[in-house]
Amino acid sequence: MAVRIAGILIPNDKQVEIALTYIFGIGAKKSKEILKSANVNPEKRVKDLSDEEANKLRVIIEKKHKVEGDLKREIMGNIKRLKEISSYRGSRHSKNLPVRGQRTKTNNRTVRGNVRHTAMSGKKMSDQKT
Repeated sequence: MAVRIAGILIPNDKQVEIALTYIFGIGAKKSKEILKSANVNPEKRVKDLSDEEANKLRVIIEKKHKVEGDLKREIMGNIKRLKEISSYRGSRHSKNLPVRGQRTKTNNRTVRGNVRHTAMSGKKMSDQKT
């Protein structure tokens, strides 16, 4: 029996603690908190969960936590707001450059379109073999 929480099918063979992290917005720490509040053993496999335990987890996640679509919408709204007020961070987002102060001279070359390939031996390749 596959368990579906917040529109995501959770893998059956994983431990519940790890399987919950497949949901966008739930990491290891939140996963532990959710399992503690639902009184579910974290080492239990998803396939061994009873229907009652799965429903408990589903209710807790949907009621108390912002996950998947809602969270993605909120993040996109925040980025859109930064762009609209023309903040520095917003301009970095719109230019697809690092937002949080990372250096750009050597890193993130591929984002800027400055891809350097490895050096060749200097010998030109002939067009056709004769």
